[in-house]
Amino acid sequence: MTHLIEVDSVSKYFGNIMALKDVSAHVNAGEVTCVLGDNGAGKSTFIKILCGLHQASDGQYRVDGEVANFASPREALDAGIATVYQDLAMVPLMAVWRNFFLGSELQQGKTPFKRMDVAKSKQTVVDELGKMGISIRDPEQPVGTLSGGERQSVAIARAVYFGARVLILDEPTAALGVKQAGVVLRYVVEAKKRGLGVILITHNPHHAYPVGDHFVILRRGEVLGDYQKKDIPLEQLVQMMAGGADLETLQHELEKAAAQTGDDELAEAATAFGEETEQLGLGDE
Repeated sequence: MTHLIEVDSVSKYFGNIMALKDVSAHVNAGEVTCVLGDNGAGKSTFIKILCGLHQASDGQYRVDGEVANFASPREALDAGIATVYQDLAMVPLMAVWRNFFLGSELQQGKTPFKRMDVAKSKQTVVDELGKMGISIRDPEQPVGTLSGGERQSVAIARAVYFGARVLILDEPTAALGVKQAGVVLRYVVEAKKRGLGVILITHNPHHAYPVGDHFVILRRGEVLGDYQKKDIPLEQLVQMMAGGADLETLQHELEKAAAQTGDDELAEAATAFGEETEQLGLGDE
Protein backbone atom coordinates (compact mmCIF):
# COMPACT_ATOMS: atom_id res chain seq x y z
CA MET A 1 0.00 0.00 0.00
CA THR A 2 1.31 3.44 -0.95
CA HIS A 3 0.84 5.92 1.86
CA LEU A 4 -0.05 9.55 1.29
CA ILE A 5 3.07 10.59 3.19
CA GLU A 6 5.61 8.44 4.98
CA VAL A 7 8.80 8.95 6.96
CA ASP A 8 11.27 6.09 7.28
CA SER A 9 13.95 6.12 10.03
CA VAL A 10 14.09 9.92 10.05
CA SER A 11 16.53 11.60 12.43
CA LYS A 12 17.27 15.27 13.04
CA TYR A 13 20.33 16.69 14.76
CA PHE A 14 21.11 20.29 15.69
CA GLY A 15 24.87 20.11 16.14
CA ASN A 16 25.32 17.36 18.73
CA ILE A 17 21.74 17.70 20.01
CA MET A 18 19.40 14.90 18.92
CA ALA A 19 15.86 16.17 18.29
CA LEU A 20 14.57 13.03 16.51
CA LYS A 21 16.05 9.57 16.19
CA ASP A 22 14.91 6.85 13.77
CA VAL A 23 11.29 8.00 13.60
CA SER A 24 9.08 6.06 11.19
CA ALA A 25 5.40 6.85 10.59
CA HIS A 26 2.84 7.15 7.83
CA VAL A 27 -0.36 9.02 7.00
CA ASN A 28 -3.20 7.78 4.79
CA ALA A 29 -5.97 9.68 3.05
CA GLY A 30 -9.23 9.76 5.00
CA GLU A 31 -7.51 9.02 8.31
CA VAL A 32 -6.54 11.02 11.38
CA THR A 33 -3.03 10.24 12.58
CA CYS A 34 -2.45 11.57 16.10
CA VAL A 35 1.14 12.35 17.10
CA LEU A 36 1.27 12.50 20.87
CA GLY A 37 4.02 13.48 23.24
CA ASP A 38 4.87 15.73 26.14
CA ASN A 39 6.97 18.89 25.88
CA GLY A 40 10.38 18.05 24.42
CA ALA A 41 9.14 14.83 22.83
CA GLY A 42 10.05 16.01 19.32
CA LYS A 43 6.58 16.84 18.00
CA SER A 44 7.52 20.32 16.74
CA THR A 45 10.64 19.08 14.97
CA PHE A 46 8.65 16.27 13.39
CA ILE A 47 6.03 18.56 11.85
CA LYS A 48 8.69 21.06 10.73
CA ILE A 49 10.30 18.27 8.70
CA LEU A 50 6.92 17.30 7.23
CA CYS A 51 6.14 20.88 6.19
CA GLY A 52 9.59 21.63 4.74
CA LEU A 53 10.80 24.03 7.42
CA HIS A 54 13.59 21.61 8.40
CA GLN A 55 15.29 18.90 6.38
CA ALA A 56 15.98 15.52 7.97
CA SER A 57 19.60 14.70 8.89
CA ASP A 58 19.03 11.01 8.13
CA GLY A 59 16.24 8.83 6.79
CA GLN A 60 13.75 9.21 3.98
CA TYR A 61 10.59 11.25 3.48
CA ARG A 62 8.14 10.09 0.79
CA VAL A 63 4.98 11.63 -0.65
CA ASP A 64 2.78 9.30 -2.71
CA GLY A 65 5.64 6.81 -2.64
CA GLU A 66 8.11 9.28 -4.19
CA VAL A 67 11.10 10.65 -2.27
CA ALA A 68 10.49 14.27 -1.24
CA ASN A 69 13.09 16.85 -0.23
CA PHE A 70 11.17 20.03 0.46
CA ALA A 71 13.42 23.08 0.74
CA SER A 72 10.66 25.32 2.09
CA PRO A 73 7.07 25.29 3.41
CA ARG A 74 6.00 26.72 0.03
CA GLU A 75 7.20 23.55 -1.73
CA ALA A 76 5.34 21.38 0.78
CA LEU A 77 2.20 23.47 0.31
CA ASP A 78 2.47 23.09 -3.46
CA ALA A 79 2.48 19.32 -2.88
CA GLY A 80 -0.72 19.63 -0.84
CA ILE A 81 0.77 19.55 2.67
CA ALA A 82 -0.66 22.42 4.74
CA THR A 83 0.16 23.23 8.36
CA VAL A 84 -2.10 25.12 10.75
CA TYR A 85 0.02 26.44 13.64
CA GLN A 86 -1.21 27.48 17.06
CA ASP A 87 -0.91 31.19 16.23
CA LEU A 88 -2.93 30.55 13.01
CA ALA A 89 -1.08 33.29 11.03
CA MET A 90 -4.15 35.52 11.06
CA VAL A 91 -4.59 39.28 11.40
CA PRO A 92 -7.12 39.86 14.22
CA LEU A 93 -8.36 43.24 12.97
CA MET A 94 -8.96 42.04 9.40
CA ALA A 95 -12.29 40.64 8.24
CA VAL A 96 -12.81 36.90 8.08
CA TRP A 97 -12.88 36.91 4.27
CA ARG A 98 -9.66 38.96 4.07
CA ASN A 99 -7.87 36.50 6.35
CA PHE A 100 -9.21 33.56 4.36
CA PHE A 101 -7.65 34.84 1.12
CA LEU A 102 -4.64 36.59 2.66
CA GLY A 103 -1.80 36.38 0.11
CA SER A 104 -3.97 34.57 -2.46
CA GLU A 105 -6.69 37.13 -3.20
CA LEU A 106 -9.34 36.48 -5.84
CA GLN A 107 -9.14 39.08 -8.59
CA GLN A 108 -11.30 40.36 -11.40
CA GLY A 109 -10.68 42.51 -14.46
CA LYS A 110 -7.65 42.66 -16.74
CA THR A 111 -4.22 44.19 -16.24
CA PRO A 112 -3.68 47.04 -15.40
CA PHE A 113 -7.20 47.28 -13.96
CA LYS A 114 -7.21 44.13 -11.85
CA ARG A 115 -8.80 44.41 -8.44
CA MET A 116 -9.99 42.16 -5.68
CA ASP A 117 -13.27 40.41 -6.35
CA VAL A 118 -14.80 41.24 -2.99
CA ALA A 119 -18.29 39.85 -3.63
CA LYS A 120 -17.00 36.50 -4.89
CA SER A 121 -14.49 36.29 -2.03
CA LYS A 122 -17.17 36.79 0.61
CA GLN A 123 -19.51 34.27 -0.98
CA THR A 124 -16.71 31.73 -1.35
CA VAL A 125 -15.87 32.04 2.34
CA VAL A 126 -19.50 31.48 3.35
CA ASP A 127 -19.77 28.48 1.00
CA GLU A 128 -16.49 26.85 2.02
CA LEU A 129 -17.13 27.26 5.73
CA GLY A 130 -20.63 25.89 5.14
CA LYS A 131 -19.16 22.73 3.61
CA MET A 132 -17.31 22.18 6.88
CA GLY A 133 -20.50 22.72 8.85
CA ILE A 134 -19.41 26.19 9.97
CA SER A 135 -21.87 29.06 10.01
CA ILE A 136 -20.44 32.57 10.46
CA ARG A 137 -22.55 35.59 11.23
CA ASP A 138 -20.87 37.96 8.78
CA PRO A 139 -17.74 37.49 6.60
CA GLU A 140 -16.98 41.17 7.26
CA GLN A 141 -16.55 40.72 11.01
CA PRO A 142 -12.96 40.96 12.30
CA VAL A 143 -11.45 37.51 12.80
CA GLY A 144 -10.39 38.63 16.28
CA THR A 145 -14.05 38.66 17.35
CA LEU A 146 -14.35 34.92 16.71
CA SER A 147 -13.84 32.36 19.45
CA GLY A 148 -10.68 30.27 19.50
CA GLY A 149 -12.53 27.28 18.06
CA GLU A 150 -14.05 29.37 15.28
CA ARG A 151 -10.65 30.81 14.31
CA GLN A 152 -9.24 27.27 14.14
CA SER A 153 -12.15 26.23 11.93
CA VAL A 154 -11.52 29.13 9.53
CA ALA A 155 -7.84 28.13 9.28
CA ILE A 156 -8.80 24.51 8.58
CA ALA A 157 -11.36 25.47 5.93
CA ARG A 158 -8.82 27.80 4.29
CA ALA A 159 -6.25 25.01 4.01
CA VAL A 160 -8.84 22.64 2.52
CA TYR A 161 -10.01 25.25 -0.01
CA PHE A 162 -6.48 25.86 -1.26
CA GLY A 163 -5.97 22.21 -2.13
CA ALA A 164 -4.51 20.58 0.97
CA ARG A 165 -4.35 16.79 0.81
CA VAL A 166 -2.55 16.52 4.13
CA LEU A 167 -3.58 18.80 6.99
CA ILE A 168 -1.14 19.17 9.89
CA LEU A 169 -2.72 20.67 13.02
CA ASP A 170 -0.27 21.86 15.67
CA GLU A 171 -1.90 21.57 19.13
CA PRO A 172 -5.23 23.00 17.88
CA THR A 173 -7.01 22.45 21.20
CA ALA A 174 -4.20 23.45 23.58
CA ALA A 175 -5.58 26.86 24.56
CA LEU A 176 -9.28 26.01 24.26
CA GLY A 177 -11.96 25.10 26.76
CA VAL A 178 -13.88 21.83 26.57
CA LYS A 179 -16.70 23.17 24.36
CA GLN A 180 -14.39 24.94 21.89
CA ALA A 181 -12.08 21.92 21.74
CA GLY A 182 -15.11 19.85 20.79
CA VAL A 183 -15.89 22.28 17.98
CA VAL A 184 -12.39 21.95 16.54
CA LEU A 185 -12.41 18.16 16.80
CA ARG A 186 -15.69 18.07 14.89
CA TYR A 187 -14.03 19.96 12.04
CA VAL A 188 -11.11 17.51 12.15
CA VAL A 189 -13.61 14.72 11.51
CA GLU A 190 -15.17 16.75 8.68
CA ALA A 191 -11.76 17.16 7.02
CA LYS A 192 -11.21 13.41 7.33
CA LYS A 193 -14.59 12.71 5.73
CA ARG A 194 -13.56 14.86 2.77
CA GLY A 195 -10.65 12.50 2.15
CA LEU A 196 -7.78 14.46 3.69
CA GLY A 197 -5.00 12.84 5.63
CA VAL A 198 -5.01 14.69 8.97
CA ILE A 199 -2.07 14.84 11.37
CA LEU A 200 -3.20 15.96 14.81
CA ILE A 201 -0.33 17.03 17.06
CA THR A 202 -1.34 17.03 20.72
CA HIS A 203 -0.26 16.19 24.24
CA ASN A 204 -3.85 15.37 25.27
CA PRO A 205 -4.88 11.74 24.67
CA HIS A 206 -8.48 12.55 25.66
CA HIS A 207 -8.71 14.92 22.68
CA ALA A 208 -6.89 12.57 20.32
CA TYR A 209 -8.69 9.30 21.01
CA PRO A 210 -12.26 10.20 19.93
CA VAL A 211 -11.15 11.35 16.45
CA GLY A 212 -7.94 9.38 15.86
CA ASP A 213 -7.52 6.30 13.67
CA HIS A 214 -3.80 5.89 14.22
CA PHE A 215 -1.60 6.94 17.15
CA VAL A 216 2.13 7.64 17.13
CA ILE A 217 3.61 8.33 20.58
CA LEU A 218 6.90 10.20 20.81
CA ARG A 219 9.16 10.41 23.83
CA ARG A 220 12.53 12.17 23.88
CA GLY A 221 12.70 12.21 20.10
CA GLU A 222 11.96 8.50 19.57
CA VAL A 223 8.82 6.50 18.76
CA LEU A 224 7.53 4.93 21.96
CA GLY A 225 4.59 3.27 20.22
CA ASP A 226 2.68 3.15 16.92
CA TYR A 227 -0.87 1.78 17.11
CA GLN A 228 -4.10 1.54 15.18
CA LYS A 229 -7.10 2.50 17.28
CA LYS A 230 -8.37 -1.06 17.50
CA ASP A 231 -5.07 -2.12 19.06
CA ILE A 232 -4.91 0.35 21.96
CA PRO A 233 -7.63 1.31 24.48
CA LEU A 234 -7.78 4.84 25.84
CA GLU A 235 -6.52 3.72 29.25
CA GLN A 236 -3.31 2.33 27.75
CA LEU A 237 -2.81 5.45 25.65
CA VAL A 238 -3.15 7.63 28.76
CA GLN A 239 -0.74 5.39 30.63
CA MET A 240 1.91 5.60 27.92
CA MET A 241 1.51 9.36 27.69
CA ALA A 242 1.66 9.85 31.46
CA GLY A 243 4.69 7.59 31.87
CA GLY A 244 3.82 5.23 34.69
CA ALA A 245 7.46 4.55 35.60
CA ASP A 246 8.23 8.28 35.72
CA LEU A 247 5.27 8.92 38.00
CA GLU A 248 6.32 6.08 40.30
CA THR A 249 9.84 7.54 40.49
CA LEU A 250 8.35 10.95 41.32
CA GLN A 251 6.31 9.41 44.14
CA HIS A 252 9.43 7.78 45.61
CA GLU A 253 11.28 11.11 45.44
CA LEU A 254 8.43 12.84 47.29
CA GLU A 255 8.43 10.14 49.97
CA LYS A 256 12.22 10.37 50.32
CA ALA A 257 12.10 14.16 50.65
CA ALA A 258 9.32 13.89 53.25
CA ALA A 259 11.36 11.39 55.29
CA GLN A 260 14.50 13.55 55.17
CA THR A 261 12.71 16.75 56.17
CA GLY A 262 10.09 15.29 58.47
CA ASP A 263 7.48 17.30 56.58
CA ASP A 264 4.09 15.72 57.38
CA GLU A 265 2.29 17.73 54.65
CA LEU A 266 4.75 16.52 52.02
CA ALA A 267 4.30 12.93 53.23
CA GLU A 268 0.52 13.28 52.94
CA ALA A 269 0.91 14.74 49.46
CA ALA A 270 3.12 11.79 48.41
CA THR A 271 0.55 9.31 49.72
CA ALA A 272 -2.32 11.07 47.96
CA PHE A 273 -0.30 11.25 44.75
CA GLY A 274 0.36 7.50 44.90
CA GLU A 275 -3.30 6.69 45.50
CA GLU A 276 -4.42 8.86 42.58
CA THR A 277 -1.82 7.30 40.28
CA GLU A 278 -2.96 3.80 41.30
CA GLN A 279 -6.62 4.67 40.67
CA LEU A 280 -5.75 5.89 37.17
CA GLY A 281 -3.84 2.69 36.48
CA LEU A 282 -0.57 4.50 35.88
CA GLY A 283 1.59 2.85 38.48
CA ASP A 284 3.05 0.23 36.16
CA GLU A 285 4.05 0.36 32.49
